[in-house]
Amino acid sequence: MSVFTSSRARKILGGLAVFSASAIVLAGCSNGAAPAESDAPAAEERSELTLKVGTVLPQTGALAFLGPPEEAGVGLAMAEINEAAKGITIDVEYGDSGDPDNKAYETTVPRLLGNDVQALIGAAASGVTKLFLDQAVGAGVITFSPANTSPDFTAWDDNDLYWRTAPSDLLQGEVLGNLVAEDGHQALGILYLNDAYGTGLEAALTETFTATGGEVVASESYNAGDTNFSAQVSTILAASPDAIAVIGFEETATIVPSFINSGFDGSKFYFVDGNTSQWGADMPVSIEGSKGTQPGPVLEDDFLDRLKAQWQEQSGEELADLNYAGESYDAVVLLALASLAANSSDSADIAGKLQEVSGGSGDGEKCETFADCADIILDGGTADYDGYSGGVAFDEAGDPTEATIGIFEYGADNMHERIN
Repeated sequence: MSVFTSSRARKILGGLAVFSASAIVLAGCSNGAAPAESDAPAAEERSELTLKVGTVLPQTGALAFLGPPEEAGVGLAMAEINEAAKGITIDVEYGDSGDPDNKAYETTVPRLLGNDVQALIGAAASGVTKLFLDQAVGAGVITFSPANTSPDFTAWDDNDLYWRTAPSDLLQGEVLGNLVAEDGHQALGILYLNDAYGTGLEAALTETFTATGGEVVASESYNAGDTNFSAQVSTILAASPDAIAVIGFEETATIVPSFINSGFDGSKFYFVDGNTSQWGADMPVSIEGSKGTQPGPVLEDDFLDRLKAQWQEQSGEELADLNYAGESYDAVVLLALASLAANSSDSADIAGKLQEVSGGSGDGEKCETFADCADIILDGGTADYDGYSGGVAFDEAGDPTEATIGIFEYGADNMHERIN
């Protein structure tokens, strides 16, 4: 593994965080710098490319609510790339990641690798990706996650084959810690899932909140599959917190009532991307006034309309949550653009162009759609794609260096709205 150092500039205004980073990789993790002008081949030298992508996204398990928006994003990108007819065709094979408990990925990943995909889109959970990433790297296949946030992936020994459009939890933890402090709280209790996702977010949240002058009065963990949280709830409440952060997934619908039934105020909870879902009636107590954070900028109405129509066509169902839809769409677009820039459907060749087409290297021309970016590449230029997840601009470790964290607040119906 390489030693990684980063200098980051952040701006937090009214709960909205915009992140930009420059990174230096000291050993073993470089994708190489792209030239200012593309070395793309002339039109007569181009191949008709087919890129086969497999999804390892949650159709079942603790993060199943993230599956529909992520699969809709993938499906919409495939449809629009193929409709653009720019010399590349995307073929998607969908698969279930499940979670570390049901282990659906153990069937999905070998099937997809056996079907010769060039890239895997997924997983959503950092803990799941950790369980198959080395297998994908060993097969020489790109793993591109729209939702992994664990800081551990920055220095992973991945042969430049791991990429993500979601920012590290170092950012989300900072935004959440500042939000809790800005809301006037001074004593924070934390209950977090004991996995790569939960521990990373807990550490970043604790560091930021204490730096504001607040105190984390109690921090308790639980394990995947746990159903009884009474011991952790009792310990945290005994420390008299004035706010509680819950870092986890669907089990939040059991955890929160345990606190409220013991007398804690239902408006004083803080959630993260794993559990800032549209709870509605699935949350049996009121959490009106509670807040949560999710990576990603405000999605344009036109994109939302296309996304919802796509999911209706794919599944026959309405799309409720939108988490990581933009990041999933952008993952497929970036892969397609990198394939065009490399004039190749080989995984290593594509990986070698991902930083360039994201604007992380080279001196590319800004573009906001696959078709416009593809035209730049086909004309011999260098494209710099800014998509629905933001500017991205990959660093040499495959991390986005431009990102936005949104703040959401729950209403009386236990449904949230973005408040920035």
